[in-house]
Amino acid sequence: MVRGRALAHCGLVLLSLWLCIQSVPIGVDKTNEKHQKEELEPPQSAETGLHYDRYLREVIEFLEKDPHFKEKLKNANMDDIKNGKLSKELDFVHHNFRTKLDELKREEMNRLRMLIKAKHDIQGGNGWKVDHQVLLKQFEHLNHINPNTFEVEDLDRLIKSATKDLENYDKDRHEEFKKYEMIKEHERRERLKTMTEEDRKKEEQHYEELKKKHADHPKVHHPGSRDQLKEVWQEADGLDPEDFDPKTFFKMHDSNGDGFLDESELEALFTKELEKVYNPENEEDDMVEMEEERLRMREHVMNEVDTNKDRLVSLNEFIAATKKDEFLEKDEWETLDHNPMYTEEELREFEQHLVDEENDINKKASELQRQREELERKQEELNAQKLGLQQAVEDIERIKAQNTKPEVKEAGVTIPEGDRAPVVPVNSQPVQDVPVPGHS
Repeated sequence: MVRGRALAHCGLVLLSLWLCIQSVPIGVDKTNEKHQKEELEPPQSAETGLHYDRYLREVIEFLEKDPHFKEKLKNANMDDIKNGKLSKELDFVHHNFRTKLDELKREEMNRLRMLIKAKHDIQGGNGWKVDHQVLLKQFEHLNHINPNTFEVEDLDRLIKSATKDLENYDKDRHEEFKKYEMIKEHERRERLKTMTEEDRKKEEQHYEELKKKHADHPKVHHPGSRDQLKEVWQEADGLDPEDFDPKTFFKMHDSNGDGFLDESELEALFTKELEKVYNPENEEDDMVEMEEERLRMREHVMNEVDTNKDRLVSLNEFIAATKKDEFLEKDEWETLDHNPMYTEEELREFEQHLVDEENDINKKASELQRQREELERKQEELNAQKLGLQQAVEDIERIKAQNTKPEVKEAGVTIPEGDRAPVVPVNSQPVQDVPVPGHS
């Protein structure tokens, strides 16, 4: 909820700036203008939820500091912003701010390079095929061919990417909620399969009781109708419903005082209606469904009131809406209970998709297990061969030690010690007979 409301508060990228800008005197001689050194600090604007959110907000906030660009942005309309006319004003932004924008772009390029390298390493390490086209989409919000300087094309790409991504955000949220609801129902049915017949009947009965209890709530007024706004006027603002005044109501709920009701300010108006249907303490009430209901209410009001489709409601648009027949709508708002998010056929297709995914995962797991077992078998064979080689070397060394005897060399010929003849000294004299007493 926080992320979604922050996104709504941001609006269509530069429009959030356009509407927050205060009038400043123009006609300053830029040649004599002195700029204080700007530090790169965390952006203060609301988060958009985009993967390049910080870069987007920092660029916007630095551009807002340039008096010339700020004035051009103030006087621009939606077409000027979308068709790139505003981007060309970047050429007139002061050098100091352009230098900071260059620095921001280089930081963003380094962040994206690290992100893509990490994704590439993870996917490659797991044996997954790397989708390079998907990785390159990470760079669509800037000109990566020129990684060093922030140019007109960079601002143009940033505006167009953010506009497109934010416009698709609500659609993506609806798809995520639809998937959430189907998973919830799928898991409920799977639990029923594991129960006995008696327990299954009890669980089904309990489920139907919860549905009836959830559907039993006070009337929900049509969002943006006179009755709905008067209820807010009375219960939230504490004012007499007979004194309801649309202009006063608008100014009271324009919380940031910018002259417009943005998406988060509009969604705040529906809290009283949502509290009639959802209570976080009740088992039958799902708070994820409540946020989807809030989104539906906001879209309904925007479709009826936001005539220029800038995702903001001006005072003139608001007053004009109070004069339409729809403002007097008395019919009850049809909640999600009356508008199921999926059909039974879609649920079956989704469940089959889950089965296919599970089979694919099991197949991959089996293959990985087989590869692991094969590697373990080969490792065991290598270990056995290593032990065999070590034993063979030891046996050879032992036999060699047993069979090898000392040898000597005589006249260049090796003669075993047992076959050697007695050695006669070379310089020895002939032995003479020595007379022995008593003998002749």
